[in-house]
Amino acid sequence: MAGVIYILTNVAMPGIIKIGITEGDIADRVRGLDNTSVPLPFECFYAAQVAEPWKVEKAIHEAFGDNRIRKSREFFRISPDKPKAVVELLCQKNVTPGQEILSEADDQEALNEERKRRANFRFSLIGIKPGTELQSVFDDNITCRVKNDRWVEFRGEEHSLSSSALIVAHEKGLGWAAIQGPQYWKHNGKTLAELREETAQED
Repeated sequence: MAGVIYILTNVAMPGIIKIGITEGDIADRVRGLDNTSVPLPFECFYAAQVAEPWKVEKAIHEAFGDNRIRKSREFFRISPDKPKAVVELLCQKNVTPGQEILSEADDQEALNEERKRRANFRFSLIGIKPGTELQSVFDDNITCRVKNDRWVEFRGEEHSLSSSALIVAHEKGLGWAAIQGPQYWKHNGKTLAELREETAQED
């Protein structure tokens, strides 16, 4: 029986993703997860229709078990492109929503405000120097280069992490209005958001 396996991110939980399955509509599932216990709506990074979704979910949970935050929960501290690479191999149909899935009228404003707040990122915070190449979480073949402490060079132009990541997101069919750049660029296999969290824990 076919079902949908999904990978969700949340701007309020940088560096953490949720991997789960649903037999229904992915948009309905994302809206259903947006309740009073979650500060901001989830964003669907990737969703695919697969055969035997329960087996696929179990295999992915086991494969990334070392990154699982709690065994009884579907949350992982990992870049979303890693499980996506596995799911793509089994994908029958890409069902990733092209637009953000919002439940209430003020959700977009709340998301944008949090993205702006978290966009105050400096490369010196994680020891990355000018000239360092970064890879897109959406596509390893898409890169940018660190220009100074806050800006990158992307396709010959100066960009913020967020503006460059949003360009890639739109090219990949995601109609998001805004994006938190450090979650969608990575260095040595880890997102900048992950690296920032690790540095903060060490401090």
